[in-house]
Amino acid sequence: MGTLINVLAIVIGAAVGVLLGNRLPEKMARTLTDAMGLVVLVIGALNLTALQDESFSASVGSAGTLLVVLGALLLGGVTGSLLKLEERLEQFGTWLQQKTSGKGDKQKFIEGFVNASLLFTIGPMAVLGSLQDGLGQGVDILALKSTLDGFTSVAFAATLGWGVAFSAIPVGLWQGLLTVLALYAGSLMSSAIVASITATGGILLLGTGLRLLQLRMVSVADLLPALIFAPLLTLLVSSLS
Repeated sequence: MGTLINVLAIVIGAAVGVLLGNRLPEKMARTLTDAMGLVVLVIGALNLTALQDESFSASVGSAGTLLVVLGALLLGGVTGSLLKLEERLEQFGTWLQQKTSGKGDKQKFIEGFVNASLLFTIGPMAVLGSLQDGLGQGVDILALKSTLDGFTSVAFAATLGWGVAFSAIPVGLWQGLLTVLALYAGSLMSSAIVASITATGGILLLGTGLRLLQLRMVSVADLLPALIFAPLLTLLVSSLS
């Protein structure tokens, strides 16, 4: 139910944003996007405090936390680049734009879809909330995330249009997968593993913030496999130490 609520919040928020977008001056819309970019940078920086997590440090060593995250980013970047994840995500956005209206600003549609998809799927609330839901511990985290994503969708869609609404697709798939995994393997997710995912996700959020501010179009999608390599490296290093 948590993921379903999240998906609905994004779609409804995007619809409201599109309706408001026609009434917002372009400068105001850009200012809203810049504000969201700054907030994402702050959230990403706060997530980096997971590098100091006691269980994470105990598992891989105080110096090993940063090395695990760095290794995950390097391996994830190579894997994502070889798989051309960024390109495929943009191609999917193009396909969606053609299959829906086929009208309007194509680049804005793709930008809205890609940036919103990255923002809504990377954060630790997506991981922790889905795990909590799958373990039968309630939907508190995902309910809070849904509220935040809903308001964020309004701001995004006011500037970038309907592409933001379709970010609900990868959100539903990703969080749904994590929820199912939690049903069967949730007990294996130690706090150290969650911390490694949170810290790695924090760096990816920083990259997303730079994209929103149009400072640098970091290929965040190509780095997404780092979220898989982070827990694997954590398990590997902890078993060797």
